[in-house]
Amino acid sequence: MARHVKLATCNLNQWAMDFKGNLWRVRESIREAKEEGCTFRTGSELEITGYGCEDSFLELDTFHHSWESLAELLEDDTTDGILCDIGMPVMHRNVPYNCRVFCLDRRIVGIRPKFFMANDGNYREMRHFTPWYIEPGAPGFGALEEYYLPGHIRQITGQDKVPMGIFAIAARDTVLASETCEELFTPNAPHIQLSLDGVEIIANGSGSHHQLRKLDKRIDLVQGATSKAGGVYLYANQKGCDGGRLYFDGCCMIWMNGKMVAQGSQFGPLDDVEVVTATVNLMDVRSFRANFCARAYQASFTPQVPRVEVAFSLTDPHSIALLPSPFIQPRIHDPMEEIAYGPSAWLWDYLRRSGQRGYFLPLSGGADSSSTATLVAIMCQRVVDELQTGTERSKKQVLEDVRKITKRPNYTPVDAKDLCGKIFVTCYMASQYSGDETRGRAKDLAEDIGSIHTSIYIDKITAAVQETFESVEIHTDKLDKAKMKTKPSMDGTANENLALQNIQARSRMVMSYFMAQLMPWASDGDETTAAGSLLVLGSANVDEALRGYYTKYDCSAADINPIGGINKRDLKSFLIWAGHNKGIAVLQRVADAQPSAELTGAEGVQSDEYDMGMSYAELADLGHCRKVEHCGPLSTFLKIRGMWAEKSQITPSKRRTGTPASRDEEIAQKVKDFYFYHSINRHKMTTLTPSYHAENYSPDDNRFDLRPFLQNAAFDVQFAAIDKAVKEVAEHEEEAARSSRA
Repeated sequence: MARHVKLATCNLNQWAMDFKGNLWRVRESIREAKEEGCTFRTGSELEITGYGCEDSFLELDTFHHSWESLAELLEDDTTDGILCDIGMPVMHRNVPYNCRVFCLDRRIVGIRPKFFMANDGNYREMRHFTPWYIEPGAPGFGALEEYYLPGHIRQITGQDKVPMGIFAIAARDTVLASETCEELFTPNAPHIQLSLDGVEIIANGSGSHHQLRKLDKRIDLVQGATSKAGGVYLYANQKGCDGGRLYFDGCCMIWMNGKMVAQGSQFGPLDDVEVVTATVNLMDVRSFRANFCARAYQASFTPQVPRVEVAFSLTDPHSIALLPSPFIQPRIHDPMEEIAYGPSAWLWDYLRRSGQRGYFLPLSGGADSSSTATLVAIMCQRVVDELQTGTERSKKQVLEDVRKITKRPNYTPVDAKDLCGKIFVTCYMASQYSGDETRGRAKDLAEDIGSIHTSIYIDKITAAVQETFESVEIHTDKLDKAKMKTKPSMDGTANENLALQNIQARSRMVMSYFMAQLMPWASDGDETTAAGSLLVLGSANVDEALRGYYTKYDCSAADINPIGGINKRDLKSFLIWAGHNKGIAVLQRVADAQPSAELTGAEGVQSDEYDMGMSYAELADLGHCRKVEHCGPLSTFLKIRGMWAEKSQITPSKRRTGTPASRDEEIAQKVKDFYFYHSINRHKMTTLTPSYHAENYSPDDNRFDLRPFLQNAAFDVQFAAIDKAVKEVAEHEEEAARSSRA
């Protein structure tokens, strides 16, 4: 006996506030689902508006236009013969809610609001929405309310009001319900009670962003939703850059009884619509549950979720002729693949939606800027691959995007290098301190990927700044110009040295923006006379930002930064991976080189880790404790003491004079150094270039890591507590030694 039903979920590349484009993608996904013979389709969270609208959700226009979009779906045959679960904001009794709107046959079945909100990390949902109220301690999810539909929706559907609340849809042959994104991640997730109450199909419309090494957690949660209680679980997600720092990484999937039956891609293809379908036998769900005695007992006294009945069957009338989808193993990318395909897709979305002509990158030949250049090259490879192997819809869209970006209406790229040469300019910005090795690596990398490569010398700019300072006029009697020092030297005080380093870095930023505006004009020739400029790419990694080891408003100040959320260890591994897997041989040389700013001497003379007084590996551990483990200085010391128990060597401190008396003193000093430098440089976080979010210890001040930018760097009480802990450990060890001798 078979009760086969064909279901659809999707990844949609939505863009915040792009109502026209978002509606088209929603409609396309429903159309594809219907063509595949599906009777139910679920989509991503807030798919009508795009998830990342942020404070636009505080505007009533956003709710109005959402209903206009839904009206267009209800006016034609889009929802005929298919139950659709659509994400959009809804205002009820002057309260804003994040909702799922169920539609069928040009009518609204009901509105299901979200009641567990994502309100930490990158998410601020309670700034924009109110959780649906459920009486604490009351059984079930509360009673349903009546939602009175807007006038133009009433005219289309013939309905005045629809149920709103937490409900299950009772079809003629099965019961279906939903939960939304964060609700899955909670300890007492709604799917537990829904499953016990006999709901056989649960849909989750999500807005979940990419973070390195995070997908397995999401998969475990979805698998767990059906592995104990049985049932079918559909997960939908947004994908792409919808206008901010996050990249939503898709990976829609369908599970049954703890086993995967369908999985979408995490980072590609570049098609804006990806629909994934599966055929499942509901009899397998019923058999699984009926033969699990403990589950059946719990289900026998579970409070009932309100039902909304529909005269509709999800199962196929010729069910016996359908074959169920086979079980498959989940696909999880290697972290190096995540770095390659997440930021490169983010770069493509940002470029094609920005209306600009391409990217400009100061390419130093070091690991950071080489990583950024490699990501642009991978982006170009993926675009060309999409043009050759994508769907007809995708080929059409990508080619339109390429021609719009390049301002060449008849252009079709021959290969990735050809495309790279049209949209990517790199520049080696040399000074008297630059070395031949970095210059050579930058040139070789540019040749390998096909960028338009240039070079300039910034010495005249820095000399002009120094000359301007020498000729400064004094318009007060409080300072004698004759006694004023006006000729700083690299060999002078620390202030002089740092100022001369910083002006080199800042002049590179000025030249980057100057060249980004002029290079399309300078290099287009007769192919196009269209205007437009390049977006400037930054290349500061997350560890340097955390330590404040960069110049404020230097060439790390850019339009966007694809590696700003990735640590140095991962970037070096990525370079080696890309060298082997993407045919860019010079990247091995880049990875092997010692990181250097080359502001006081060439590579090998000036070292980043020596200048910082801590290694990149140490920075990563300290940053993890500070942000992910939520540790202050004392807790960080106690955790690091255990983490570094087997660490053979600790980078010498730049702040301490003399040799530490013990290993604990050495670790304590490292923790103090970290918090001191992070504190005095915290003001720099306010100007961080918008970066791809990839690490959960990012110091991004604008969204993720919210702290004062004027801090007390002395940490008197905190550091005294560390000293006390060091002393107590030393006394304990001394006492233990005396006892052993006795």
